[in-house]
Amino acid sequence: MNWRAPYSPPLPARKALHRHEPHIHVMTIRTRKFLGTVALLVLVVVWSLMGMTVAQTPWLANSGLLQAIFYVVAGIGWVLPAMPIVSWMARPDA
Repeated sequence: MNWRAPYSPPLPARKALHRHEPHIHVMTIRTRKFLGTVALLVLVVVWSLMGMTVAQTPWLANSGLLQAIFYVVAGIGWVLPAMPIVSWMARPDA
């Protein structure tokens, strides 16, 4: 039993746990960083394999100007899909 002084404020009521209440599981920053790292690695590998595949096409291999444009876009283009992953990873815990 919990004994208190006569005029002390009441103890906060405990919320009853019901089996039918949905449980909210919040992902910690550590888990988000792990999953984000895996996602970034997959993104970079898939992006580079797709880039190598497109770079071997005859229409691109025959034009120096198209090659230059392609390699600039392929080299910088992976950053756009990576930005939402990195911002999700860096979100602070609730």
